[in-house]
Amino acid sequence: MKRSLIVLSCFLLLMVLVAGCGGQSENVGKQPEAAKPDVRIIKHAMGETKVEGTPQRIVTLYQGATDAAVALGIIPVGVVESWTQQPMYEYLRDQLKDAAIVGLETQPNLEEIAKLKPDLIIASKLRNEKVYQQLSEIAPTVTHETVYKFKDTVELIGQAANKEEKANELLEQWNQRTADFKTKISAKLGAEWPVEASVLNFRSDHARIYVTGFAGDILSELGFVRSEVQQKAADEGNVVLKLTDKESIPSMNADVFFVFNADGHSPDAAMIQKTYDEWTNHPLWKNLDAVKNGQVTIVDEVPWNMGGGYIAANTMLDQIYDYYKLEK
Repeated sequence: MKRSLIVLSCFLLLMVLVAGCGGQSENVGKQPEAAKPDVRIIKHAMGETKVEGTPQRIVTLYQGATDAAVALGIIPVGVVESWTQQPMYEYLRDQLKDAAIVGLETQPNLEEIAKLKPDLIIASKLRNEKVYQQLSEIAPTVTHETVYKFKDTVELIGQAANKEEKANELLEQWNQRTADFKTKISAKLGAEWPVEASVLNFRSDHARIYVTGFAGDILSELGFVRSEVQQKAADEGNVVLKLTDKESIPSMNADVFFVFNADGHSPDAAMIQKTYDEWTNHPLWKNLDAVKNGQVTIVDEVPWNMGGGYIAANTMLDQIYDYYKLEK
């Protein structure tokens, strides 16, 4: 009996040793499995782009993308030159003091972009469709359809730059502000709300009505309405109505005018002022509702048109709060 127990014990010990050796042999030469990088497929205006991890060297190729990137806490390594206040808008200069200028929004410098070794490029189909393939060979490139849909830009950069949580936070803050404005303006103006608004701009040789676009879309979101003429133009897909004849002044008519003209940075500033003076001294101008009621205000062209991003949109909204003397 004792001998049987010894034999059984030896047998069991042998089985344990064999199992142990077998387990070790299966792992010989194997390395610990590396963590897989976060890989996202970003759908955008020019297709789909694979982006890995959290990009650290981002280049932005339109003004709204540069603005939105800064709002998201991203400092691009490269940006395109601003439309005015060159090389970049004054409200972004502190944040972008170390960013390289990579050409114009309408003509980015591919060589300069490549030198920066970016790991993500934010572009637009409107500006960069012809060079999209070359940009994609430099770094993963995502595009927005246009350049003025600032909420879409925040969302696109949030997805591509792995900042979705921050992007959602910014968009929620914007939604809260617009809701607050609607409540306060409705309470203040009562039956006079909603108000018809026109966004006007004077150039050296013509005038413009921005029926949609950056400012037009924001005003619509805030609850302002367009005149019948301007709504028809918007329905037909027009962003801007160009007016070359003063006889078309009545198409500007609305309850309130927000007018932005080029500031002193423009080489055409003197000619623009001349156009503005000529049009606003015309009898047809003086017969417009906003003019007769003293509801014409000059606003800053950078937040109202040039900036095109989240920060600019909030600055524009601040100015509208101030115009109506509403608490922010």
